[in-house]
Amino acid sequence: MHFRRLLVLNAVGLVLLTCWWVPTLDFWTILDSDIFWGFNLLISPLNPHWDALLGLLNTRAFDACSFLMMGALFTWAMLSDERPYRYRHWLSIGITMLLTAGLISLFVLRVISYEHASPTRMFAHAQHLSELVSFKTKDSASNSFPGDHGLMLMVFASFMLVFAPRRIALWSLAFVVLLSAPRIMVGAHWFSDVYLGSLSIALIALPWVLCTPLARTAASRMERCLARVNQYRPQA
Repeated sequence: MHFRRLLVLNAVGLVLLTCWWVPTLDFWTILDSDIFWGFNLLISPLNPHWDALLGLLNTRAFDACSFLMMGALFTWAMLSDERPYRYRHWLSIGITMLLTAGLISLFVLRVISYEHASPTRMFAHAQHLSELVSFKTKDSASNSFPGDHGLMLMVFASFMLVFAPRRIALWSLAFVVLLSAPRIMVGAHWFSDVYLGSLSIALIALPWVLCTPLARTAASRMERCLARVNQYRPQA
């Protein structure tokens, strides 16, 4: 059990929340506004190719591609594992990861009552990308806090950091930044939705799963269950 690491990560998460809650500190407000307007000014009828690219990166189709990219990274980690029964081992890790993500999503839905609209709904003069492209794209949200997309990416990256080789773990961290960026760039999320809201939840919740024996124990028991099921499978 990595108790010291757990405490440090929890402390960082609490510090993030504290610096956001303190009313005299307007760091996040200024940063959010600057980042939003920096990208929003680039959304213009004068930049049709940029508008189209950004629009495509915020479609359901690209969300599906993001999921496939994470699946490819997960498969790479599995194929890099040379232990016997690696498929069963990584299937157990995957199930544990999905259960963790589901429980965290349920916690966010049931416990966190704070909400706010995306910047495109907060600023009257914001340029909406959906008005400039001919296909359906997401550029706003009635409640963008915390960034659910970013949080799920962080859950995936955290499991890869613990269970996967270093190179794959670093790629998973890069995915957090790259795949959460389009929502921020288009104004469907504030920067703080992801790098304060999602990140603080991840830093507080995930260490209790990954810095304790909980995840490894759950995955190990799941692997044993799958082994028993495999014993009863009809042989060809």
